[in-house]
Amino acid sequence: MAKEPYSQLLALMAVARERNFTRAAAQLGMSQSMLSYTIREMEKRLDIRLLTRTTRSVALTEAGERLLDAVGPRLSDIEAQLLAVAELGDTPGGTLRITASDHAIDTLLWPKLAPLLHRYPRLHLEMHSDYALTDIVQGRYDFGVRTGDSLAKDICAVRIAADFRLVIVAAPAYLAERTPPRTPEELMNHDCINLRLPTLGNLYAWELTHGERELNVRVSGRLVFNGIYQVFNAAVAGHGLAYVPEDLAAPYLHSGRLLPVLPDCWRTFPGFHLYYSSQREVSRAMGLVIEALRYDDGHAQSTHSSI
Repeated sequence: MAKEPYSQLLALMAVARERNFTRAAAQLGMSQSMLSYTIREMEKRLDIRLLTRTTRSVALTEAGERLLDAVGPRLSDIEAQLLAVAELGDTPGGTLRITASDHAIDTLLWPKLAPLLHRYPRLHLEMHSDYALTDIVQGRYDFGVRTGDSLAKDICAVRIAADFRLVIVAAPAYLAERTPPRTPEELMNHDCINLRLPTLGNLYAWELTHGERELNVRVSGRLVFNGIYQVFNAAVAGHGLAYVPEDLAAPYLHSGRLLPVLPDCWRTFPGFHLYYSSQREVSRAMGLVIEALRYDDGHAQSTHSSI
């Protein structure tokens, strides 16, 4: 394949995946103007529009979808074979792309993967912060990270963390002016800081327990964020109740900067798993990442998910 059409196809795939020229250009390591020129030249050469552009978003036209449906898998195969050839060298290398939440990246992935970069100079990592349940094959990711209860079928998964709790917390200043809730139903009388999830398209319902019952409580408040750290920081600043990972809140609970709310209702969730396509041949570089992240509980192992 000539270099120009190949680079144009890669550019189109990046824009289609990110639905944004700025993010796609950053991923490809080129300027936004150069990316726009590349797409225009491709459309000019084919004499057909491949993208529909608006002031806020970009999407594939029917012709663009047909083109990527046809050539996308072939390009992925080419990249996989190039990586396989590179793996024949003395040291593992290549670029591995991982999608996970910002909390998982900060607390699990980065602390364990950073040392690999010192040991293996040919290894490149791209970690994409995302709360969506991303299709890693369609998004051309090597790995994704999800909790054990949200894994798709027919994938390979490796546990990388213990089970965890989400906890309801509030600043002392906030609770000093309001009566703390005694039941999940009384959360409706409070300012609760919401998290918006792109996959669900709406606000996260707090998953709680009450006795033997499991509840999904839709709370309300004046603040909505799409990242857990912003939710947490707003709670620390006294803007309301927040439902956050326990490891994030623990130091603040210990120091008294946050107070526990409805602790008997906190729910425990299955730990995070690293997952990848069962159709994908595991490269040496992928194997390094898997072993670096594997949760050492004495029996954790790679499995095919049937959830």
